[in-house]
Amino acid sequence: MIRRADLEFDRTMNDRTRNDGSNRSVLVTGGTGFLGLHACQHFRDRGWDVTAFDLKPFEADDDSRGISFVDGDVRDERAVADALEDGDVTAVVHAAAALPLWDADRIRETTIDGTRNVLWAARDRGVERVCYISSTAVYGTHDAHPITEESPLEGVGPYGEAKIQAENVCRDFRRMGMCVPILRPKTFVGPKRLGVFQVLFDWIADGANVPLVGRGDNRYQLLHVRDLVAAVELMLTGDEAAVNDTFNVGTDEFGTMRSDFQAPIDRAGTGKRTVGTPAFLTIAVLRVLDRLNLSPLYPWVYETAHEDSYVSVEKLKRLGWEPEYSNREALVETYEWYLENYEPNDEDDDTGLDHRVAWDQGALAAAKWVSQRI
Repeated sequence: MIRRADLEFDRTMNDRTRNDGSNRSVLVTGGTGFLGLHACQHFRDRGWDVTAFDLKPFEADDDSRGISFVDGDVRDERAVADALEDGDVTAVVHAAAALPLWDADRIRETTIDGTRNVLWAARDRGVERVCYISSTAVYGTHDAHPITEESPLEGVGPYGEAKIQAENVCRDFRRMGMCVPILRPKTFVGPKRLGVFQVLFDWIADGANVPLVGRGDNRYQLLHVRDLVAAVELMLTGDEAAVNDTFNVGTDEFGTMRSDFQAPIDRAGTGKRTVGTPAFLTIAVLRVLDRLNLSPLYPWVYETAHEDSYVSVEKLKRLGWEPEYSNREALVETYEWYLENYEPNDEDDDTGLDHRVAWDQGALAAAKWVSQRI
């Protein structure tokens, strides 16, 4: 069973070798982003040689000891090839992604063309495995739950559609003989996760009630980033025939939106609560704010937040993976990290483009003021 490692950075060279005595070396695209950083640190602590490939360098407070960094863009075919040219990379974690608030052209270029560039470079250089990080956004919305890996793919908008196309590219390379596991994670949280969750945590810390889209009695599954990284490790180390497939990833312990999002509020001890709203009215207001660029929430968030959204993870669990965190535990730990570590940065201009930066709340800041007083 794959479990989260709690290893010290110092280690012997024996920890850095596979059973056949050769080094394990991994390149992580998007390596300084939220998922990428956790993946880099995880594999480093497991004794791998790790290289992060990204447009942005590590931040000053990132624990990047022992992790190499290569400045590059997955849309640049030459840059990707060069990153794999040096060293003996045995595996790639392809985590680079364009978020839904990016423009449609850049989403397609990053997600589809970038994935093709990574796979061609890996194939040409004999890389053993490439684990592609997709998304459960490929499913769109479904009435029947839990959603399985065989459920229809109905990606919503450029983001979901591009993820489907990128998965098709991965299957093309499987047919060429490569091992290309695909993971479809639910929304994942954990230390250093900001983005839309920073908005939630800001409201909680400032003693506001948290309004929901709809009554909040829908079941909405999340995932801790450490559980996702454990699944990635399984994809890179498990039996090749078994992992060369597509897998959902999410916690297996979750309740309703109302109950689970109450957990960090209770941790804050403010006496506030989650508050249900009429879904149709809230969505209508958020649509207007979105069109006026007065809200950080994109349609995929506010259009589906009142619906059930959970996937089956039984296929992955049959390989030995087990999630350690429930929805409530993941949210509370992320909120605790936020309280201890977050410092506002007025100079950051990446709002909406990166999970590791706070997003401008726009008109929601006024709504928070009202919510604090009711």
